Amino acid sequence: MQRRFHNPIMTGFYPDPAICRVGEDYYLIHSTFEYFPGVPIHHSRDLVHWQQIGHILDRPSQLNLDEIHPSAGIFAPTISYHDGTFYMITTLIAGKERHGNFIVTAESPAGPWSDPYWLDADGIDPSLFFEDGRAWYVGNRGKANPEYEGQCEIWLQELDLSTMQLIGEQSVLWRGALNGVVWTEGPHLYKIDGWYYLLIAEAGTEYNHAVTIARSSELTKGYGGYPANPILTHRQLGRDYPVMGTGHSDLVQTQNGEWWLVLLAMRPYGGGFYNLGRETFLAPVEWEQGWPLISPSTGKVESSYPAPNLPLQRWPVQAACDHFDGDTLAMYWMFLRTPRSEWWSLSERQGWLRMQLRPEQINQMANPSFVGRRQQHMNFLAQTVLEFQPQQVHEVAGLVLIQNHKYQVQFVITGEQQASLIVSRNGEEETLASVPVSGQRQYLRIVAYGQDYSFFVAEQPDAWQPVLENLDGRFLSTPIAGGFVGTVIGLYASSQGQTSQSVADFDWFEYREVAE
Repeated sequence: MQRRFHNPIMTGFYPDPAICRVGEDYYLIHSTFEYFPGVPIHHSRDLVHWQQIGHILDRPSQLNLDEIHPSAGIFAPTISYHDGTFYMITTLIAGKERHGNFIVTAESPAGPWSDPYWLDADGIDPSLFFEDGRAWYVGNRGKANPEYEGQCEIWLQELDLSTMQLIGEQSVLWRGALNGVVWTEGPHLYKIDGWYYLLIAEAGTEYNHAVTIARSSELTKGYGGYPANPILTHRQLGRDYPVMGTGHSDLVQTQNGEWWLVLLAMRPYGGGFYNLGRETFLAPVEWEQGWPLISPSTGKVESSYPAPNLPLQRWPVQAACDHFDGDTLAMYWMFLRTPRSEWWSLSERQGWLRMQLRPEQINQMANPSFVGRRQQHMNFLAQTVLEFQPQQVHEVAGLVLIQNHKYQVQFVITGEQQASLIVSRNGEEETLASVPVSGQRQYLRIVAYGQDYSFFVAEQPDAWQPVLENLDGRFLSTPIAGGFVGTVIGLYASSQGQTSQSVADFDWFEYREVAE
């Protein structure tokens, strides 16, 4: 019996997938926006099972995210391999002074990666194309003198690899497939059977998202769209369809000659609401009369397909519980913006994650004492145990669910010896429930089923007391909170604007999917 796989292949906030193959190895990267380290890189040998091998932007010298807005930061990276070198090119959105496109390079995909080579290039979503010893930059930008808001174009210019600077003339390749289309972006160039193919996303990365394609016999001009564009969209299927917003994709050919498409899409839990962000899906591709057919015979992304014709390669299963007994944090942990001091420690108290309480808060555009991981399932359980002796009433420590600084849930132990549930909707904070606690050791648990989140506290294992059950979590969904990320859950400690010498110690953190 032929193996099958299930979509998405990367669950949770893993948007804007870009892929490259080197021999029998595949490498996949994603946007990370305001989170640090930036651009996780995953490795696979079968296109289905992926193992993280590092982050491409893992040093403050590479990535300055200080005070950036939510869903700014790193946009749509792409990865290439050419003559023994890996190239990652991306956009940093961080205000006028720090906005720009840059390249980093490495000999190994696991790093170390170089510091950025900054380019004089407008727009976002760049990628690289190599041919006959030459390199080309292809990206998006707003059209000069646009006829309507959101009108963009895809443009091309040669890149001198010796200087990492753009040279020669610029060429406008395409402005999208449909009349009046907005946000033509995410370009990828391929040369296949003598044709240059330009794959893009258009119509915005929400419900109307689509994948379109054009081709030319010449690199720098003459691109004509496929008459049957878009080659993939789900906008005709309704907001309650299990997969929506299909777009921003990349093609890859296996060593066995098969073609596959990685793409982003969202899984709503009803009414078009989704908390997990944009996830990565995989769909088969066949070529017919010189054009790609995505998911042949159905034309839409399915929840399951026959697996690629590649040897099965499973990786060790990631443990559900992190006991903080290593020398460094696990790769799935992230910070909000670039940390400028080591306010966390795995060595000061062996087997515990110690976090300093600092004035920075989770509801500010700062780097608070917060380490988070992606919510990856609609139904999940997350829990931790912490030891915390607040010295002042404004000190807090516990768990946080966050979309951005204005839409979040703080489930914290307070300096008033309460387990409090504090919700922020559009920046308006409200304490929905509090339960008195005693002692310095507390267990906190969050259980989610779709949009409903429930919160529990205990002073002894399994002696759970509800703080609030069935909180409607739709305000944590992207359609309400806005932006480009997904819900992140993590550990938090703050002195909320005051100086403090206090610490919060977390013994372990568990996250796992639960059955409905």
